[in-house]
Amino acid sequence: MGAQEGPTLIASVQRAFRLMEAVGAHEGGAPAKLLARETGLALATTYHLLRTLVHDGYLRKLDDGSFVLGDRLDALHDGSRTQSRLSRIRPALGSLRDDLSAAAYLTFYEDGEIRVAEIVDGPRAPRADLWVGFEEAGHATALGKCVLRELDDEGRQEYLSRHLLADLTPRTITHRTELLRRLDAFPDATAVTDLEEYSLGVVCVAVPVYQGETLGSLGVSLRADRDRPAALREASQRLLATAARVTRGLSLTI
Repeated sequence: MGAQEGPTLIASVQRAFRLMEAVGAHEGGAPAKLLARETGLALATTYHLLRTLVHDGYLRKLDDGSFVLGDRLDALHDGSRTQSRLSRIRPALGSLRDDLSAAAYLTFYEDGEIRVAEIVDGPRAPRADLWVGFEEAGHATALGKCVLRELDDEGRQEYLSRHLLADLTPRTITHRTELLRRLDAFPDATAVTDLEEYSLGVVCVAVPVYQGETLGSLGVSLRADRDRPAALREASQRLLATAARVTRGLSLTI
């Protein structure tokens, strides 16, 4: 006989998914024996799979012995929605990268931290060396300072109370009073810059964006040896024009 054609399928994985689908069909939960009948699985196999899925958080066993979907699936669902939103705005980030020959970045302010959600770069637009995590460098990056500018006074003070203003380069702002003064010096309608404050040889520009009520920032990084005034002006204009499009894409619910 010839070799079997088609992909190799893992039967145990298929059984586990069939079992989760059967559990999901019962709003109030279902016992193991009923699930075994509905899926056509042997009872012993059903018990083994149920124990594994409960252990890993994909199912939860109720006091009456019934099984319901677990919290781990909620996390997967949230991740799926985030991926869907990011897929809608990647073309805009790609256009920024191609038009400016600069890597494009997207961050969100979540759980009190400034976190990178997406980076779109390429051979002609390499990303900056992220040698210090953005969660610890909000004061030194255009993306982080853009978020801080949009926060109210209480939000800024709360953030700064939890983060040291580390000295990353000779240009880094390390005094809270000076940082706040410079944040207030940026009019709301303009982009925020980082002039080699995070990494020598790199300048960045960023503008605010929103995912629903969640604040974020959209930015690009440029080599410091480019024609700085012209490059920063072009990047600022391009970012401001793109921000509304990105916010709309992030906020769509379908």
